[in-house]
Amino acid sequence: MKFFLAVLVIASVAYAIPIDVGHYGPAYAIHAPVVHAPLIHAPVHKVVAEPVAYPKYSFNYGIKDPHTGDIKSQAEERDGDVVKGQYSLVEPDGSVRTVDYTADDHNGFNAVVHKSAPKILAHPAPVIAHAPLVHAPLYHGYH
Repeated sequence: MKFFLAVLVIASVAYAIPIDVGHYGPAYAIHAPVVHAPLIHAPVHKVVAEPVAYPKYSFNYGIKDPHTGDIKSQAEERDGDVVKGQYSLVEPDGSVRTVDYTADDHNGFNAVVHKSAPKILAHPAPVIAHAPLVHAPLYHGYH
C-alpha cells in the first residue's frame, strides 16, 4: 500500500482595510494570511458491523429533601424500542406534577401531564419584590 501526501499552500500577504468609526477618525481592520492544513490521503478500511446487544433496562430513583423542599422521583423501563416511564416533582406552590410518557417507533414520543391542586405549605415561599425595569434608549446608526 502506498500513502499519498498532498500539501496545499496558499500564499497571501497581510493587509489593512480602513474602516470609518465616526468622529474618532479612521481605524484599520487587519487581515492576516490564510494557511490551510495539509490534506492527507490514507487507505480506506472496510467497516465490519458488530452485533448490538438488545436494549433492555429498568431504573428508578427518588429524592426527598425536607431542608430544600426538593421532592421528585423517576422510573423508566425499556424493552427493545419501547420506552415507558413516569416522573413527578413538587412545584414551588406545593402542587405535584406527574408526567407519564411512552416512546416507540410507531407512535413516537407521547406524554400525559397531570397536576394536583396546590397544597398549603407549612413554610410559604417568601415574596421577593423586584426593582422596576429601566430601558436605555437604543442607538440606531451612525452620527
